[in-house]
Amino acid sequence: MKKGRINRVRRAAAERLEDLSIEKIIPSALTLGGLCSGLTAIRFAFENEWHAAVAAIVCAAMFDALDGRAARMLGADSRFGAQIDSLADMVSFGVAPCMILYTWSLSRMGLGGWAFALIYCICCAVRLARFNIQALRDEGASPANPYFTGLPTPGAAGIILLPLLFSFEFHTVAFQHPIYSAIIIAIASPMMVSRLPTPSIKYLRLPRLYRPAAVAFSALLLCLAVYWPWSTLIASILIYVAMIPVGAVMAFELQRQALRAGDADNLPD
Repeated sequence: MKKGRINRVRRAAAERLEDLSIEKIIPSALTLGGLCSGLTAIRFAFENEWHAAVAAIVCAAMFDALDGRAARMLGADSRFGAQIDSLADMVSFGVAPCMILYTWSLSRMGLGGWAFALIYCICCAVRLARFNIQALRDEGASPANPYFTGLPTPGAAGIILLPLLFSFEFHTVAFQHPIYSAIIIAIASPMMVSRLPTPSIKYLRLPRLYRPAAVAFSALLLCLAVYWPWSTLIASILIYVAMIPVGAVMAFELQRQALRAGDADNLPD
């Protein structure tokens, strides 16, 4: 009797130690790093430290790109990780960007500006909730179908921050007029909850022939980001925006080919 109880205690202890393994801690630690970056961006926004606030959002995006990749490499994918990742994204790419825009620009519109901030946050929450459901059903982006449904929250955060980035680059307050922030939120928010297929960079697979060129381009982009951070960030966001319609066309063509293949399989012999 005692021996059986000791064995159960040992098994329970082993399971707990397995849950605390370094392979499972690293992805969650990266996710929490993104959450802290988003919260720090909100703090900088309240202190009118706009450059630091945007830099914190960029750090959150880097953590967001790394945590999923680390989880896949270490075989530590889990429902817990997916849920905490969505919570961190809500803060870093939902609440933080709209708080930055509200304190920087939208507050001049009074209640109207606050309404735009709320609309963005609501659409972000709906987008993440739908993503979680799709992930549970295995209907999200995958290597076979590298497309998300709707605009991802990191992409939306980058898009709505464009007026602020333009003001950094051109050293002018003209872009601080709330109409620019309101218009861009009105565009990005419905895109998040739309059925528009958008390319998933994390599942992008380049042919081997183009990989050296991609590495060289990434190195060039890193060098440009060091010397001209705002110009490089603006260019990267605009390139991503330009990829959206191209990716949508490719996704629709992929769906059409899948439907044709399905119809061919259903033809009688």
